[in-house]
Amino acid sequence: MQQQEKLTCEGASSQDARERVEALRREIEHHSYQYYALDAPEISDAAFDSLMRQLRQLEEEHPELVDPTSPTQRIGGYVGEQFVPVKHAKRMYSLDNAMDLDELDDWVRGVEQELGAFPQLCLELKIDGSSIALTYEQGALVRAATRGDGTTGEDVTGNMRTVSDVPLRLRQGSTSALASPDAPIELRGEVFMPKKSFDALNAAAERAGKQQFANPRNAAAGSLRQKDPLVTASRNLSTYMYAVADEALLPVGGQWELLEWLRSAGFHVNPDVARASSLSEVHAFCEASLKKRTTLPYEIDGVVVKVDSFAQQAELGYTSRAPKWAIAFKFPPEEKTTLLKDITVQVGRTGVLTPVAELEPVVVAGSTVARATLHNADEVHRKDVRIGDTVIVRKAGDVIPEVLGPVLSLRPDDALVWQAPRVCPSCGSPVVTDRNEVALRCISIDCPAQALERLLHWASRQAMDIDGAGTEIIKRLVELGRLSDVADYYSLTAEELAMVETSRANSEGFHIRLGSTVAGKLVAAIEASKSRPFGRVVNGLGIRHVGKNTAELLVQAFPSMEALMKASIEELSQVDGVGETVAESICTFMRTPDNISVIERLDAAGVTMALAQAAPGEEVPQTLAGLTFVLTGALATSGMTRDEAGERLRAMGAKVSSGVSKKTSYLVAGEAAGSKYDKAVKLGIPVLDEAQFLAMLETGEPPVMP
Repeated sequence: MQQQEKLTCEGASSQDARERVEALRREIEHHSYQYYALDAPEISDAAFDSLMRQLRQLEEEHPELVDPTSPTQRIGGYVGEQFVPVKHAKRMYSLDNAMDLDELDDWVRGVEQELGAFPQLCLELKIDGSSIALTYEQGALVRAATRGDGTTGEDVTGNMRTVSDVPLRLRQGSTSALASPDAPIELRGEVFMPKKSFDALNAAAERAGKQQFANPRNAAAGSLRQKDPLVTASRNLSTYMYAVADEALLPVGGQWELLEWLRSAGFHVNPDVARASSLSEVHAFCEASLKKRTTLPYEIDGVVVKVDSFAQQAELGYTSRAPKWAIAFKFPPEEKTTLLKDITVQVGRTGVLTPVAELEPVVVAGSTVARATLHNADEVHRKDVRIGDTVIVRKAGDVIPEVLGPVLSLRPDDALVWQAPRVCPSCGSPVVTDRNEVALRCISIDCPAQALERLLHWASRQAMDIDGAGTEIIKRLVELGRLSDVADYYSLTAEELAMVETSRANSEGFHIRLGSTVAGKLVAAIEASKSRPFGRVVNGLGIRHVGKNTAELLVQAFPSMEALMKASIEELSQVDGVGETVAESICTFMRTPDNISVIERLDAAGVTMALAQAAPGEEVPQTLAGLTFVLTGALATSGMTRDEAGERLRAMGAKVSSGVSKKTSYLVAGEAAGSKYDKAVKLGIPVLDEAQFLAMLETGEPPVMP
């Protein structure tokens, strides 16, 4: 360490302190760059910590010298509103996928044909994390945003400032060559949780009796959205940066040069990249990456292949959802073998009994798998899976664990054939097999397992969106006998909730209670749920075969709970998308005395029981009656959500559908429109942009399309 760094802070004059602070910051930024960007640390961790302590001490003694971009200000010192919408400088596109090398070759040949020559390609590992956009102004980090819908993300600046390898200020010299040094520049990459951090996080959750994260990707995304930046800081996130919103701002001509610039600016850039001038080089990189997938300290799920030249990228352009100049080669799902110790049965919200494989824990695609669904009894017997088998396990889409089948050569002589239960394991009631179904079902409305799932469904975002009503709290209230059906939510008080004990314990071994703050917020969320739209209420009831979209169709045809409860099977069957089976399910639910009692109690509590009506003298003309609309993409100009836009359309008499078909009258396409746009164009369905859509809402008349 240099002699200057050994000077004490005591008694330093204001000018001496300023010079010392600036020197320390330069020294710390230099060593951070060596550590994170170059992977070539020059000093020990202890020496680095000593520099940070000196800087903190000086800033405490001279608070006028504290700067938002100081290395000490990663946590704290940031004032901002979290999770507000942030519009990206340019759209953040998704990538098309190639599921095997043949599909990848087809894409490369298509690009070659389009450009007239084989392009120089840039090959990068596809990090399994969460996309992030970082905006710098005059070299300082001013904003961090999630990808969101590609056009608008969420502000997570305070949390991203805690990620150690994110520079709070770009390195000197990197900004001088910018086309507009003072203009904001948005840089993009991936924030991820290293395997070691993920394992430590789940181990801590297990010790605390909390639910563990399914995989590092979910853990990273969840860590970004913590309300307390200290929690994010404790998660040990990392980043790899690889893109810029507007390449015209940088003195680079392609992706390879961009990565070099990002590294020089102080960012963490993945060193595992390559350039390729032939298909054989592309194949070699992909195959080598797949082989070392499990040995890397972070999760990857493929290789991203990009045309290197920005000029050629511009020539190729974009589809409605993805760039034509890049593709993701996806690795095949990772498969492992493990012991099937038992087959248990899980009872779902609608009474379906699902066999579940209880496995000897095994790490698959980055997380430990101990349970996997076996779907239904027929599937168990079709695969001939037996208790005691060694089975092949993988994650469908690298997310959902599934058992592919047994390794017959390893089957022991005492392997047991599983027998489907005849009674519900939760309540002991007989189980039945419905007509045209393979699933076993418990039909008892008093089944405790169904009660828990119904309560969770009612509180979910798709239904009544009761913030804070998580699995642990609801399960505990069920155990205490305070929640047995959804109407019970509305009799809960803040006083009793505050006294509810959680599974967490303090240092003395006593269970921690929810407390008045959490209880107050939960009661407020329950109260707010009373005003949710009628369609959400119908969805929240958990009627078999009735999801969000069917519920919306039902409330348009039967705009009050009274009308819906009186509807016959024949009347219900006339609703688009509601066949005889669904109609029978609705009628059965609405004629069940216990369910009628719950609905009456919900009504008495003040929960919405009808579609919102126009105020007297403000009746909305039904000028869109008979028309069917499909919404896709983000309505960025108006700021309306698709649910809100759908409500506006329904108020004017229109139907709103989730899928494009020949019956669709118009597709409303906002920014980042996806595959629905392509299908509408293919079918010749008229497409309205946001301006046309807003004009239609204003005039009440659909535009005449050419």
